[in-house]
Amino acid sequence: MASTRKPTFKPGSGSKPGAEAGPGVISAERTLEGQPSPEGGRPAGFSATKAAAPGVAEAVAKENTAKENTAKVLAFPEPKGRKRKRIALTTAAVIIALVAGFLAAAVYSPMLAVRTITVDGAKLLKADAIRKALAPVEGTPLPQIDDAEITRLLKPLVQVRSVSTEARPPSTLVVHVVERVPVALLKKDSDYLLVDVDGVQLGSTKDPASVPLPLIEGSAARAELFKAITAVLATLPADVLAKMASASAKSPDAVELRLIDGKTVVWGNAEEKELKARVLEALLKAPADPRVPVNVYDVSAPRHPLTK
Repeated sequence: MASTRKPTFKPGSGSKPGAEAGPGVISAERTLEGQPSPEGGRPAGFSATKAAAPGVAEAVAKENTAKENTAKVLAFPEPKGRKRKRIALTTAAVIIALVAGFLAAAVYSPMLAVRTITVDGAKLLKADAIRKALAPVEGTPLPQIDDAEITRLLKPLVQVRSVSTEARPPSTLVVHVVERVPVALLKKDSDYLLVDVDGVQLGSTKDPASVPLPLIEGSAARAELFKAITAVLATLPADVLAKMASASAKSPDAVELRLIDGKTVVWGNAEEKELKARVLEALLKAPADPRVPVNVYDVSAPRHPLTK
């Protein structure tokens, strides 16, 4: 049978009968449930017989209040917005980790290693020469190859002006080459050098007649004159350029061209060179009039060209 305690009040020790009792204390008696207590048969339990001593009752009251407040605290569920945000952040983190893992696998995977190099746009150079220069990239995963690396490897090949690449998984690298274009011949000793607009030597020949390019005469080989002449020649359409025998310039503002048939083109300076090229092309395609032979095409003022 369960036991209980009944609080009783006992005067402080040393008090005398009839004297006023001092501060009291709380004590308890233990009784069996269902049996009357020695003090009048009250039910089992605790009962105070006198107010507690100052401070003790207050402490007990505070403890009881704290327990009641604790019992009344409710556990509210997590707000839906916060829960959705937490789920979204977790999902995003997982996706980012998966993508990062996939990219790392792709960048370093031997399955994407270069095994075939395809070259297009090469005319002055042979494709085999370009593939040989690019041999160091064979076996490298495609994602690790960039245009800067390919340009560096092809730099010794002066015929290459620019390059771009295209990856074709799983193992093919396509190299698009833009070559320099020879625009003139420059005589050096017994050879004739093929040069582009920047003066870069792209080849040489012993027979200038075998190459359909104008010859830059010796006095025009000086830097400022050479630049003025090659800028003009680089503007001409290929079919017009093939009709030129030579080019000369007394100054950067006085460029002249000579056609294979002996006719002269007065070009002038480098201004409006695209318009001048179109006008000259139209004049050369115009039907010839035997009654009015033309020996000079003057396009120095392209909006008012002259023939004479």
